[in-house]
Amino acid sequence: YNEYKSYLRREVVMVVKEPIVPPPNEDKPKEKDTKDDIPEETPDEELTEEDRALKEDLEMLVTRLKEQDEKLWLPTLESLRTSIRSATSSMTSVPKPLKFLRPHYMALREVYDAWPDGEEKKKFADVLSVLSMTHTDEEERACLKYRLQGAQGDVGDWGHEYVRHLSGEIGRQINEPDINIEDKDRLRALSKLIVAYDMSHNTESEACDLLMEIECLDMLEQFVDSSCYERVCLYLISCVAYVPEPEDTELLKTALNLYYKFEVYPLALRCAIQLNDMDLVQQVFMNCKDPAVQKQLAFILGRQQLFLELDEDQFPDAEELMEIMSNVHLNTNFQSLARELDIMEPKVPEDIYKSHLENVRSYGSSNIDSARQNLAASFVNGFVNCAFGNDKLLAENGNKWLYKNKEHGMMSATASLGLILLWDVDGGLTQIDKYLYSSEDYIKCGALLACGIVNSGVRNECDPALALLSDYVLHQSSNMRIGSIVGLGLAYAGSNREDVIELLLPVLCDSNSNMEVIGQTALALGMVAISTCHGEVTSTILQTMMEKSDSELKDTHTKFLALGLALTYLGKQEEAALTIEALKVVGNPLGKMAATLVEVVAYAGTGDVLKIQKMLHLCSEHFEIVKDDPKTKDKKEKAENDAKKLEAETGIAQQSIAVLGIALIAMAEDLGAEMALRSFSNLLRYGEPCIRRIVPLALGVLSASNPRLEIIDTLSKLSHDSDAEVAHNAIFAMGIVGSGTNNARLANMLRQLAQYYHKDANNLFMVRLAQGLVHLGKGTLTLSPYHSDRMLMSRVAVGGLLGVMIAFMDVNTLIIGKSHYLLYHLVSAIQPRMLVTFNEDLKPLPVPVRVGQAVDVVGQAGKPKTITGFQTHTTPVLLAHGERAELGTNEYTPLTPVMEGFVILRKNEEMEE
Repeated sequence: YNEYKSYLRREVVMVVKEPIVPPPNEDKPKEKDTKDDIPEETPDEELTEEDRALKEDLEMLVTRLKEQDEKLWLPTLESLRTSIRSATSSMTSVPKPLKFLRPHYMALREVYDAWPDGEEKKKFADVLSVLSMTHTDEEERACLKYRLQGAQGDVGDWGHEYVRHLSGEIGRQINEPDINIEDKDRLRALSKLIVAYDMSHNTESEACDLLMEIECLDMLEQFVDSSCYERVCLYLISCVAYVPEPEDTELLKTALNLYYKFEVYPLALRCAIQLNDMDLVQQVFMNCKDPAVQKQLAFILGRQQLFLELDEDQFPDAEELMEIMSNVHLNTNFQSLARELDIMEPKVPEDIYKSHLENVRSYGSSNIDSARQNLAASFVNGFVNCAFGNDKLLAENGNKWLYKNKEHGMMSATASLGLILLWDVDGGLTQIDKYLYSSEDYIKCGALLACGIVNSGVRNECDPALALLSDYVLHQSSNMRIGSIVGLGLAYAGSNREDVIELLLPVLCDSNSNMEVIGQTALALGMVAISTCHGEVTSTILQTMMEKSDSELKDTHTKFLALGLALTYLGKQEEAALTIEALKVVGNPLGKMAATLVEVVAYAGTGDVLKIQKMLHLCSEHFEIVKDDPKTKDKKEKAENDAKKLEAETGIAQQSIAVLGIALIAMAEDLGAEMALRSFSNLLRYGEPCIRRIVPLALGVLSASNPRLEIIDTLSKLSHDSDAEVAHNAIFAMGIVGSGTNNARLANMLRQLAQYYHKDANNLFMVRLAQGLVHLGKGTLTLSPYHSDRMLMSRVAVGGLLGVMIAFMDVNTLIIGKSHYLLYHLVSAIQPRMLVTFNEDLKPLPVPVRVGQAVDVVGQAGKPKTITGFQTHTTPVLLAHGERAELGTNEYTPLTPVMEGFVILRKNEEMEE
């Protein structure tokens, strides 16, 4: 990219500086129209005295070189070298000596060819190498050719533009298929000189580009010192989303080794996590010997929901470190933040709805206390008071509220207690326990699900979730099974616990399991073994798919079988290829849909443009839905119709996944997300109805907890769509996009929607859900899967978001029907968006911090400002999407450069002195 920029800049300069050559007369023979044959004649009257003198001097030197007197050659070349090297240039002008010598370039080349070998010829080659920059014959690569034939002096003597030009030609030359090993070695030796020059002149990005081009990134380490390693690593990591595999892995490993070299363990750990390599994660942790930094590493692992078993002989603080990784204190720290912000007072759904602002009259005929509205209120109550440990609906007289719901509604209402008590394992289970003994089965299975929700993201050595839920996994009641299985999936998401997997696997093969139970079991297994390529899980799910009949494969819950399988390959890229091949055996529409889902999930967060193109290609196809004609009696015609119908259903299922896949792959970086947004705009205009229904969900995934104006406006238009499913999905996506932000514009839009849909129970239910999500945790929580300055993607969060989005692909049957408990998969993505600072003893330490909009400083020299428009606050503070924090005092130094989540501060010894 940099090479292209410099090439473009030179072209612009040449065009600006070249005089307009009049067209040849018609009676004259047409001359060869090449750049090299057009002399750059500037009329003498346009030149200043100084320029005219310089031009005459240079022409005299060229004439001397053409003469046969060998004694004149060396001094003439020295004069030429001095003239060229002493000339100054700017972005918009060519150095004057090069400009005046350009018409003589071809003549000088002929003179060079006639000279005998020797020291003079080598110095002449150096001059020609520089002059070659003014002639863009890419195939010849004269600049590099003459450099290799020259005296091989200091590469930086001719200036930065020359070095940049040389780098570009090396990159093209070394990738030629017919290049021999000897020439490659010479080019690599020259590259070393260029990299050393770039590193000493604050152009580390160009050095990295060159080493990437010649595939020698391993050489980088020897040129990097403590003054530039931060910029080098930042550039390498920022390139990861733009390079294909396996180059992305190589870049991350190079950055990790550099952080190792300079003992920046928190950033090295982030690279290891991004590589998804638990052995590397363990290695980084083991190599860190500073106890305080070990605690900081444990906080980073806890945020990513990764856990390491530590040996007490090797780590004296092993117990404390494992507690931090287990997120045991997450609830306590979150509630400290809530007290600091003075938002502990529980809210009721009406505080969110603000019905008094709605201009709607309540007529006697409308049943305000309907089960649907009560179910919505249960969800809103859970979302708003999430993790605060207290509410006004269930805390005082829970049974009274629960019995205002019907059947499955009771289950979701009881499970909302898990949201309110989120992360509080010890205190929460005590409050849920009484509902486990309820005479009503729906309340009981809701309580089982609540047990799982409370344990989500928190690891407890007593394993209460496993102890409470394991007895119900093979229960005779399907609802009991679902409550316990979904609960286990949420409680142990990302843990890869063998005992949990072994407990769940038999459910897939059990004859009493219906498709809903099997689907949820597969999803739970996918969440537990997420991103591990677990052999037993994948083979069992595949086997289950193959054994199912065609009618069973058309069941809406089979989508979760495909999702469970896909989640085991989350972010694994090429490793999913064998499973995609194996899925060809599975009957359609599930087979092809599952193959597409596995592929997009395997490349989630990679920004792979080839995969995005493939998904867009899938979306461009048109499928005719053939309706059954009862009059058709011909068996052959009926079979043909059935085949066409199956093909259409398969294509539609694939397209739905492909739309979601575009967002999933592109969400890694801003440029990809922007391009995906444009693609969605086209899909909304020209896409099939099935595509239009999924686009709102894709927008939600693309911008979770980031209420961008253009996305909100698009969703707002779609929320009034004539297609009910598009409207449902758009309203819910508004909630996802604004989740945990308290966005006033969005809250106002949703109030207007509630007014608009006050007679439409289903759309009103969606509006209420969205309102609850916008005020998630009273504006202190986020659903965004990215953290650590958007460097790391939480795989568990992506799994949770996907679970809900796949359910919304059949919103009428699942969410509006009886499977609304699937909304609780969002729990896996819920995290506090806070910055809390501790001292080395993990005691809260309030310090001033500057919070502002993050600025991209990749590739910039020196130490530029990383935030703009900042305000100074005292910790703990909330961080919105796209914001970054810096320490506002020199009294302490943070043990991690990324000020986010839990940060340990150390006294600055220099300040004390």
